[in-house]
Amino acid sequence: MTTKISVVIPLYNEEAVIEQTYHRLKNVMENLAMDYELLFVNDGSKDATLSLVQALSFTDPHVKCLVFSRNFGHQIAITAGTDYANGDVVIIIDADLQDPPELIPEMVQKWQQGYDVVYAQRIKRNGETFFKKWSAKMFYRALHKLTDVEIPVDTGDFRLMDKKVYNELKKLNEKNPFVRGLVSWLGFKQTALAYERDERAAGETKYPLKKMLKLSMDGMTSFSYQPLKLASYAGLALSGAGFIYMFIVLFQTLFTNTTVSGWSSMIIIQLLFSGFVLIILGMIGEYIGRIYDEVKDRPLYIVAESYGFEASRINSEAVPRPTFMNQKAN
Repeated sequence: MTTKISVVIPLYNEEAVIEQTYHRLKNVMENLAMDYELLFVNDGSKDATLSLVQALSFTDPHVKCLVFSRNFGHQIAITAGTDYANGDVVIIIDADLQDPPELIPEMVQKWQQGYDVVYAQRIKRNGETFFKKWSAKMFYRALHKLTDVEIPVDTGDFRLMDKKVYNELKKLNEKNPFVRGLVSWLGFKQTALAYERDERAAGETKYPLKKMLKLSMDGMTSFSYQPLKLASYAGLALSGAGFIYMFIVLFQTLFTNTTVSGWSSMIIIQLLFSGFVLIILGMIGEYIGRIYDEVKDRPLYIVAESYGFEASRINSEAVPRPTFMNQKAN
């Protein structure tokens, strides 16, 4: 039986690089001599990305495209791609070519050796600022320390998953998915593939600081409640410091002539304590907000159109999460 590989490529304003990405992926997949599909997920792009992918789907039967009704986010685009994938394995790769498609044959080889998940692990990040490299390094190590799940450091979403893995992933209906963490949580036989990450081929990063912070918060809150324990630890520390300071003040009052100047110290303590309380309340709010999202139980995404899919396949697939509005088959 012929092995089929589904390559999921989330897209958001990638007109500058999409054709180069397509040609490199197609070249790699053709050389593998396996059946394959290139499943592009257009996440509400505002440029010519959609029209370019539409044109590819009309000329290449291997190209499929899901079109979101609006921008739902990178992690949800990946989730949609795995929902509609039809291969024996799924490979997730971004369109910016920082993760080289030429690594795919090595991933497939490791899968053939018996591994269920093959994740690409960065040993070097080319073309990125010092702040981006440093913040990413700190995030992965903090997440590793805070969570009970073994989430590999220095890994993104570039990975291969066996069909039994991504079928289990479909069952996890989280509203703020952190895909690389969820795949680690699933378990199965996993291995790393070391590589140097390339500079972005064209265009601008789709993960500015604001989105990076959201992704970090999704990772922390999805796999750890340690931040909530910070309130207890800090409360004990502040109470202990308060008692010590109380005894210092009593000693100065009873046994020395030192004037206890209270205004400045009290203001400083009050500001520090108030700031800390607000930080803790904000952290609790993050967890409550995620509970609120889960309770609303809205569809994770809405697919407005599709290109390259067989109508019978779309209609027969039981994918409970999305709302599907329209379909267009070749």
